[in-house]
Amino acid sequence: MARPAFRAAPVRVRVPATSANLGPGFDAFALALDLHDDVVVRVADEGLSIDVAGEGAEDLPRTARHLVVMSLRAAFDAIGGQPRGLEVVCANRIPQARGLGSSAAAIVAGIVAARGLVLGGEELLDDAAALALAATIEGHADNVAACLHGGLTLAWAEQGLARALRLEPAGLSPVVFVPTTRSTTTRGRKVLPAEVPLADAAVNVARAALLIPALTGRADLLFAATEDRLHQGARAAVMPRTAALLGKLRADGIPAVLSGSGPTVLVLAEGAADVSSYAGKSWQVLRLGVDSGGATVLPLHG
Repeated sequence: MARPAFRAAPVRVRVPATSANLGPGFDAFALALDLHDDVVVRVADEGLSIDVAGEGAEDLPRTARHLVVMSLRAAFDAIGGQPRGLEVVCANRIPQARGLGSSAAAIVAGIVAARGLVLGGEELLDDAAALALAATIEGHADNVAACLHGGLTLAWAEQGLARALRLEPAGLSPVVFVPTTRSTTTRGRKVLPAEVPLADAAVNVARAALLIPALTGRADLLFAATEDRLHQGARAAVMPRTAALLGKLRADGIPAVLSGSGPTVLVLAEGAADVSSYAGKSWQVLRLGVDSGGATVLPLHG
Protein backbone atom coordinates (compact mmCIF):
# COMPACT_ATOMS: atom_id res chain seq x y z
CA MET A 1 0.00 0.00 0.00
CA ALA A 2 1.38 3.39 -1.03
CA ARG A 3 1.90 5.98 1.67
CA PRO A 4 -1.16 8.27 1.84
CA ALA A 5 -1.10 11.89 0.72
CA PHE A 6 -2.25 14.23 3.47
CA ARG A 7 -4.25 17.40 3.06
CA ALA A 8 -2.76 20.64 4.30
CA ALA A 9 -6.12 22.09 5.38
CA PRO A 10 -7.66 21.09 8.74
CA VAL A 11 -10.76 18.91 8.98
CA ARG A 12 -13.71 19.58 11.30
CA VAL A 13 -15.90 16.65 12.33
CA ARG A 14 -19.16 16.78 14.31
CA VAL A 15 -20.32 13.61 16.06
CA PRO A 16 -23.57 12.93 17.97
CA ALA A 17 -24.23 11.54 21.40
CA THR A 18 -25.83 8.10 21.38
CA SER A 19 -28.01 6.00 23.64
CA ALA A 20 -27.49 2.26 23.37
CA ASN A 21 -29.63 -0.78 24.24
CA LEU A 22 -32.93 1.16 24.46
CA GLY A 23 -34.16 -1.38 26.98
CA PRO A 24 -34.13 -4.93 25.60
CA GLY A 25 -31.79 -4.39 22.63
CA PHE A 26 -28.61 -5.18 24.54
CA ASP A 27 -25.43 -4.47 22.51
CA ALA A 28 -27.55 -4.16 19.37
CA PHE A 29 -29.84 -1.11 19.27
CA ALA A 30 -28.72 2.50 19.54
CA LEU A 31 -30.16 5.93 18.83
CA ALA A 32 -28.20 9.03 17.77
CA LEU A 33 -29.14 12.16 19.71
CA ASP A 34 -29.00 15.84 18.83
CA LEU A 35 -26.10 16.69 21.14
CA HIS A 36 -22.66 16.93 19.58
CA ASP A 37 -18.92 17.08 20.05
CA ASP A 38 -16.79 18.94 17.50
CA VAL A 39 -13.22 17.95 16.65
CA VAL A 40 -10.82 19.88 14.43
CA VAL A 41 -7.66 18.11 13.30
CA ARG A 42 -4.73 19.42 11.25
CA VAL A 43 -1.64 17.63 10.01
CA ALA A 44 1.40 19.36 11.51
CA ASP A 45 5.10 19.29 10.71
CA GLU A 46 5.90 17.43 13.91
CA GLY A 47 4.70 16.50 17.38
CA LEU A 48 1.27 16.35 18.96
CA SER A 49 -0.81 19.26 20.22
CA ILE A 50 -4.19 18.71 21.96
CA ASP A 51 -6.65 21.30 23.22
CA VAL A 52 -9.88 20.28 24.97
CA ALA A 53 -12.74 22.58 25.96
CA GLY A 54 -16.07 21.73 27.59
CA GLU A 55 -16.96 18.33 29.01
CA GLY A 56 -13.93 16.47 30.34
CA ALA A 57 -11.58 19.41 29.86
CA GLU A 58 -10.13 18.98 33.36
CA ASP A 59 -9.76 15.20 33.16
CA LEU A 60 -8.87 14.10 29.64
CA PRO A 61 -5.20 13.48 28.79
CA ARG A 62 -3.30 15.75 26.41
CA THR A 63 -1.13 12.88 25.23
CA ALA A 64 -1.24 10.04 22.71
CA ARG A 65 -3.57 8.29 25.20
CA HIS A 66 -6.40 10.67 24.29
CA LEU A 67 -9.07 8.53 22.65
CA VAL A 68 -9.45 10.82 19.63
CA VAL A 69 -5.70 10.59 19.01
CA MET A 70 -5.64 6.82 19.48
CA SER A 71 -8.45 6.51 16.94
CA LEU A 72 -6.74 8.88 14.52
CA ARG A 73 -3.59 6.76 14.73
CA ALA A 74 -5.51 3.51 14.25
CA ALA A 75 -7.28 4.90 11.19
CA PHE A 76 -4.05 6.24 9.68
CA ASP A 77 -2.50 2.78 10.14
CA ALA A 78 -5.48 1.23 8.36
CA ILE A 79 -5.17 3.75 5.53
CA GLY A 80 -1.46 3.18 5.11
CA GLY A 81 0.72 5.62 7.07
CA GLN A 82 1.07 8.21 9.80
CA PRO A 83 1.50 11.99 9.36
CA ARG A 84 4.55 13.66 10.91
CA GLY A 85 2.50 15.55 13.47
CA LEU A 86 -1.04 16.39 14.56
CA GLU A 87 -2.92 19.30 16.04
CA VAL A 88 -6.23 18.32 17.67
CA VAL A 89 -8.87 20.66 19.10
CA CYS A 90 -11.93 19.17 20.85
CA ALA A 91 -15.08 21.05 21.83
CA ASN A 92 -16.99 18.55 23.98
CA ARG A 93 -20.69 18.84 24.83
CA ILE A 94 -21.53 15.17 25.40
CA PRO A 95 -21.41 14.35 29.15
CA GLN A 96 -18.52 12.03 29.95
CA ALA A 97 -19.04 8.59 31.52
CA ARG A 98 -22.82 9.02 31.75
CA GLY A 99 -24.06 6.44 29.22
CA LEU A 100 -24.38 8.85 26.29
CA GLY A 101 -21.65 7.48 24.06
CA SER A 102 -18.84 9.95 24.74
CA SER A 103 -16.18 7.32 24.02
CA ALA A 104 -17.94 6.26 20.80
CA ALA A 105 -18.06 9.90 19.74
CA ALA A 106 -14.32 10.31 20.32
CA ILE A 107 -13.53 7.12 18.41
CA VAL A 108 -15.74 7.94 15.43
CA ALA A 109 -14.50 11.53 15.34
CA GLY A 110 -10.90 10.35 15.14
CA ILE A 111 -11.58 7.82 12.39
CA VAL A 112 -13.68 10.18 10.26
CA ALA A 113 -11.16 13.01 10.72
CA ALA A 114 -8.28 10.73 9.71
CA ARG A 115 -9.87 9.71 6.45
CA GLY A 116 -10.87 13.33 5.81
CA LEU A 117 -7.21 14.34 6.09
CA VAL A 118 -6.12 11.84 3.44
CA LEU A 119 -6.66 12.33 -0.28
CA GLY A 120 -9.10 9.61 -1.32
CA GLY A 121 -9.60 8.69 2.34
CA GLU A 122 -13.25 7.64 1.95
CA GLU A 123 -12.27 5.11 -0.72
CA LEU A 124 -9.36 3.79 1.34
CA LEU A 125 -11.50 3.48 4.48
CA ASP A 126 -15.19 3.25 3.58
CA ASP A 127 -18.06 3.27 6.10
CA ALA A 128 -18.04 -0.50 6.52
CA ALA A 129 -14.33 -0.51 7.31
CA ALA A 130 -14.72 2.55 9.55
CA LEU A 131 -17.46 0.80 11.52
CA ALA A 132 -15.39 -2.35 11.90
CA LEU A 133 -12.40 -0.35 13.14
CA ALA A 134 -14.51 1.74 15.53
CA ALA A 135 -16.15 -1.39 16.98
CA THR A 136 -12.74 -2.99 17.50
CA ILE A 137 -11.52 0.04 19.45
CA GLU A 138 -14.77 0.43 21.44
CA GLY A 139 -15.25 -3.28 22.07
CA HIS A 140 -18.85 -3.35 20.81
CA ALA A 141 -20.64 -1.83 17.84
CA ASP A 142 -23.93 -0.38 19.10
CA ASN A 143 -22.90 3.18 20.01
CA VAL A 144 -20.32 3.59 17.24
CA ALA A 145 -22.85 2.45 14.62
CA ALA A 146 -25.38 5.10 15.64
CA CYS A 147 -22.66 7.73 15.95
CA LEU A 148 -21.34 6.99 12.48
CA HIS A 149 -24.66 6.61 10.66
CA GLY A 150 -27.13 8.65 12.73
CA GLY A 151 -30.77 7.76 13.35
CA LEU A 152 -31.65 4.35 14.77
CA THR A 153 -29.20 1.52 14.19
CA LEU A 154 -29.19 -2.20 14.72
CA ALA A 155 -25.68 -3.65 15.01
CA TRP A 156 -24.41 -7.21 14.90
CA ALA A 157 -21.23 -9.17 14.11
CA GLU A 158 -20.84 -11.30 11.00
CA GLN A 159 -17.72 -13.36 10.35
CA GLY A 160 -15.97 -11.42 13.08
CA LEU A 161 -16.77 -7.99 11.66
CA ALA A 162 -19.24 -5.42 12.93
CA ARG A 163 -22.15 -4.62 10.69
CA ALA A 164 -25.08 -2.24 11.09
CA LEU A 165 -28.46 -1.46 9.61
CA ARG A 166 -29.77 2.08 9.78
CA LEU A 167 -33.49 2.59 10.34
CA GLU A 168 -35.52 5.79 10.30
CA PRO A 169 -37.04 6.48 13.73
CA ALA A 170 -40.41 8.21 13.92
CA GLY A 171 -42.60 9.72 16.61
CA LEU A 172 -39.79 10.05 19.17
CA SER A 173 -38.99 13.00 21.44
CA PRO A 174 -36.06 11.74 23.52
CA VAL A 175 -35.49 13.23 26.96
CA VAL A 176 -32.42 12.39 29.02
CA PHE A 177 -32.00 12.71 32.78
CA VAL A 178 -28.26 13.19 33.33
CA PRO A 179 -26.96 12.82 36.90
CA THR A 180 -23.88 14.44 38.39
CA THR A 181 -22.39 11.03 39.15
CA ARG A 182 -20.42 9.00 36.64
CA SER A 183 -20.16 5.35 35.75
CA THR A 184 -18.07 3.50 33.18
CA THR A 185 -19.18 0.84 30.73
CA THR A 186 -16.56 -1.48 32.25
CA ARG A 187 -18.21 -1.14 35.66
CA GLY A 188 -21.65 -1.59 34.12
CA ARG A 189 -20.60 -4.87 32.50
CA LYS A 190 -19.00 -6.32 35.62
CA VAL A 191 -22.36 -6.54 37.40
CA LEU A 192 -24.12 -8.42 34.60
CA PRO A 193 -25.08 -12.04 35.27
CA ALA A 194 -23.31 -14.75 33.29
CA GLU A 195 -26.63 -16.54 32.74
CA VAL A 196 -30.28 -15.49 32.60
CA PRO A 197 -33.39 -17.64 33.03
CA LEU A 198 -34.93 -18.93 29.81
CA ALA A 199 -38.22 -17.15 30.56
CA ASP A 200 -36.43 -13.79 30.86
CA ALA A 201 -34.51 -14.42 27.63
CA ALA A 202 -37.80 -15.17 25.85
CA VAL A 203 -39.31 -11.91 27.11
CA ASN A 204 -36.31 -9.96 25.83
CA VAL A 205 -36.45 -11.56 22.40
CA ALA A 206 -40.10 -10.59 22.02
CA ARG A 207 -39.57 -7.07 23.34
CA ALA A 208 -36.52 -6.46 21.13
CA ALA A 209 -38.53 -7.53 18.09
CA LEU A 210 -41.38 -5.24 19.16
CA LEU A 211 -38.94 -2.39 19.61
CA ILE A 212 -38.40 -2.02 15.86
CA PRO A 213 -41.99 -1.06 14.95
CA ALA A 214 -42.30 0.91 18.19
CA LEU A 215 -39.34 3.12 17.29
CA THR A 216 -40.26 3.51 13.64
CA GLY A 217 -43.83 4.73 13.89
CA ARG A 218 -45.83 2.78 16.47
CA ALA A 219 -45.12 4.98 19.50
CA ASP A 220 -48.11 3.42 21.29
CA LEU A 221 -46.00 0.27 21.65
CA LEU A 222 -43.00 1.96 23.25
CA PHE A 223 -43.79 1.15 26.87
CA ALA A 224 -44.23 -2.57 26.26
CA ALA A 225 -41.31 -2.67 23.81
CA THR A 226 -38.84 -1.13 26.28
CA GLU A 227 -39.27 -3.78 28.98
CA ASP A 228 -35.96 -5.47 29.76
CA ARG A 229 -35.04 -8.49 31.88
CA LEU A 230 -31.48 -8.98 30.70
CA HIS A 231 -29.27 -6.17 31.99
CA GLN A 232 -31.13 -3.20 33.47
CA GLY A 233 -32.04 -4.78 36.80
CA ALA A 234 -28.46 -5.73 37.62
CA ARG A 235 -27.10 -2.35 36.54
CA ALA A 236 -29.73 -0.26 38.26
CA ALA A 237 -29.09 -2.15 41.50
CA VAL A 238 -25.67 -0.47 41.81
CA MET A 239 -27.13 2.96 40.91
CA PRO A 240 -29.84 3.57 43.53
CA ARG A 241 -30.84 7.06 42.33
CA THR A 242 -31.06 5.84 38.75
CA ALA A 243 -33.07 2.80 39.84
CA ALA A 244 -35.48 5.01 41.80
CA LEU A 245 -36.04 7.41 38.89
CA LEU A 246 -36.45 4.58 36.41
CA GLY A 247 -38.94 2.88 38.70
CA LYS A 248 -41.05 6.02 39.16
CA LEU A 249 -41.22 6.71 35.44
CA ARG A 250 -42.16 3.18 34.45
CA ALA A 251 -44.66 2.87 37.29
CA ASP A 252 -46.53 5.73 35.60
CA GLY A 253 -46.45 4.03 32.20
CA ILE A 254 -43.63 6.15 30.76
CA PRO A 255 -41.20 4.33 28.40
CA ALA A 256 -37.99 4.96 30.31
CA VAL A 257 -34.77 2.95 30.02
CA LEU A 258 -31.15 3.09 31.08
CA SER A 259 -29.11 4.98 28.53
CA GLY A 260 -26.36 2.52 27.70
CA SER A 261 -25.02 1.17 30.98
CA GLY A 262 -26.24 4.26 32.87
CA PRO A 263 -26.38 6.24 35.02
CA THR A 264 -28.35 8.48 32.60
CA VAL A 265 -32.02 7.63 32.11
CA LEU A 266 -33.56 7.97 28.65
CA VAL A 267 -37.27 8.62 28.16
CA LEU A 268 -38.69 7.95 24.71
CA ALA A 269 -41.44 10.51 25.15
CA GLU A 270 -44.17 11.15 22.62
CA GLY A 271 -44.53 14.64 21.14
CA ALA A 272 -44.27 17.42 23.69
CA ALA A 273 -44.89 15.26 26.76
CA ASP A 274 -43.27 16.95 29.77
CA VAL A 275 -41.54 14.54 32.15
CA SER A 276 -39.17 17.03 33.76
CA SER A 277 -41.20 17.03 36.99
CA TYR A 278 -39.75 13.58 37.79
CA ALA A 279 -36.24 15.01 38.12
CA GLY A 280 -34.76 16.15 41.42
CA LYS A 281 -32.07 18.76 41.85
CA SER A 282 -29.29 16.28 41.09
CA TRP A 283 -30.51 15.63 37.54
CA GLN A 284 -30.02 17.72 34.42
CA VAL A 285 -32.96 17.28 32.05
CA LEU A 286 -32.22 17.61 28.34
CA ARG A 287 -34.90 17.36 25.66
CA LEU A 288 -33.05 16.24 22.55
CA GLY A 289 -34.03 15.54 18.98
CA VAL A 290 -32.85 12.51 17.05
CA ASP A 291 -29.69 13.16 15.04
CA SER A 292 -30.22 11.91 11.50
CA GLY A 293 -26.85 12.75 9.95
CA GLY A 294 -24.35 10.88 12.11
CA ALA A 295 -20.69 11.82 11.90
CA THR A 296 -20.38 14.79 9.57
CA VAL A 297 -17.47 16.68 8.09
CA LEU A 298 -18.31 20.39 8.33
CA PRO A 299 -16.83 23.63 7.01
CA LEU A 300 -14.16 24.90 9.38
CA HIS A 301 -16.18 28.01 10.20
CA GLY A 302 -19.95 28.18 10.79
